[in-house]
Amino acid sequence: MKHLLILLCTSLLLFSASSQKIQVKVVGQPAEQLQGRLLLIFSERAQPEPRFTISDGPETQIVFGADISNWNSSNVLTISNSDFFGYPIEQMNQLPKRRYYVQVVFHKYETFKRKDGHTVQLPMDRGEGQHWNLAPGNLYSTAIEVNWQGPNSTIQLNLDKIIPPIEEPKDTKYIKHIKIQSKLLTEFWGRPMFLGAHILLPEGFDENPTVKYPLAIFHGHFPSDFDGFRTTPPDENLRPDTSKRFNLIGYNKIVQEEAYRFYKLWTGPNFPRVIAIEIQHANPYYDDSYAVNSANLGPYGDAITYELIPEIERRFRGIGEGWARFMYGGSTGGWEALAAQVFYPKEYNGAYAACPDPIDFRHYMTINLYEDKNAYYLESPFKKTLRPGHRNYLGHVSATVKDMNLKELALGNKSRSGDQFDIWEAVFSPVAKDGYPARIWDKKTGIINKDIASYWKENYDLTHIIQRDWNKIGKDLEGKIHIYVGDMDNFYLNNAVYTAEDMLKKLQNPPCNCVVDYGDRAEHCWNGSHELPNYISRLRYHEMFILKWVKDLDKRVPSTADLKSWKY
Repeated sequence: MKHLLILLCTSLLLFSASSQKIQVKVVGQPAEQLQGRLLLIFSERAQPEPRFTISDGPETQIVFGADISNWNSSNVLTISNSDFFGYPIEQMNQLPKRRYYVQVVFHKYETFKRKDGHTVQLPMDRGEGQHWNLAPGNLYSTAIEVNWQGPNSTIQLNLDKIIPPIEEPKDTKYIKHIKIQSKLLTEFWGRPMFLGAHILLPEGFDENPTVKYPLAIFHGHFPSDFDGFRTTPPDENLRPDTSKRFNLIGYNKIVQEEAYRFYKLWTGPNFPRVIAIEIQHANPYYDDSYAVNSANLGPYGDAITYELIPEIERRFRGIGEGWARFMYGGSTGGWEALAAQVFYPKEYNGAYAACPDPIDFRHYMTINLYEDKNAYYLESPFKKTLRPGHRNYLGHVSATVKDMNLKELALGNKSRSGDQFDIWEAVFSPVAKDGYPARIWDKKTGIINKDIASYWKENYDLTHIIQRDWNKIGKDLEGKIHIYVGDMDNFYLNNAVYTAEDMLKKLQNPPCNCVVDYGDRAEHCWNGSHELPNYISRLRYHEMFILKWVKDLDKRVPSTADLKSWKY
């Protein structure tokens, strides 16, 4: 009995031998009406907590997810374990019999009544950057050790913990913070929606009150504060960590050293005086919006370009003209920088896109959305060969496209996982009849929907759009496009850059005068440095691209542009 009945922690879960039902109870919290995703995690170890052990690679532990609607948390919730979908084991009755550490998380959803008439339930970001295992207000449990003996096992757990709110970052001499309510996004979502930014002011900002400055816009994932800027030397007592990605001990100290180095450059005598910003635009689907207008996310492109950017320039003395703004970023940020430049060609004066997400959907990682029939398998009458999704610089594969998508399906259906393929779908797809993003492919089988692929092509395939619209936008894009990628990018993002480069070279009237560069055997996210290792260059985005832009600036400015007052 001792192994069958454990009275610790999380949600009360009872697995009945006959009905195989699961019961969940919330304790220690005020009663509320809940809707969201119940996530049950099984791990072979206690630390880190099971909720932090789900990943694409072979080290992943096991998660099962089920949608929950209209649950009064004062009542015990009873559902069938067949309602759960799991990763990497799909059904709970397939779970091997052994000891596990078990933890439960309830990821809360909010009801949105959108302008388009659809009512949807989605997890609003609460300051954590759309992470179900860190989202303030989510209920969770302490992990306990369980001797799992199949569906006949009985486990009693209580959801008795809640993730606390996240404190807002504080202003300093150099770093300021701004948050505005967007009229455009509020109208679309039917509730107050906000945009924010972390702002790094130039040296001498207060001492030169009449000077106006260019704007350096860094795109990327949700930043908790301005990254890579430290006004004090590295902590001498810092305990060295280990970076598995770079096979380095003490990478945390390297990060601090680089942040302090940048502070000295930024405040030194020869660094360009610009305003650098990192944008916050987390939304109900992901940690950022991809900085474009979208049928499912709303007009984020317009909101950033016409609401947030002008407000930052107004408050912090930006020049406020398109020639004096440029963008840079890597991965998601690389795609965003290029996309915003293409969709708003006059509003920005340069895009420096490192390792961008797929910019040509003929190479949507390892999938050709227009010709392939299945996203998960290579075509064959007899053999199912899985498409790779992640590799290292030697080409060794650690995850497949199918793995990555089934993980997302366990974390949240209807594109609600908060992960990579789901946000691409949310941004690029039209709205389906149920109000959620139309599926580009069946999430379980991988069969591609060609009608949705055609929609993606005409609206978000950047290579296709640049070529199609060059006669309209070419004169405003000449010399503004810069793309950098490693030829062994972990997510195969270099493949799309190859075909994009072929197209860019053929553009005429005017010629593109674009820059495309590759890093030999470089992984994600190589950003153009042939001298520095990736683990250093990835920490120097601000330095590298601000200097590049200023060097190129006189080639792309009007004759009336002020190129002197901010170069003190």
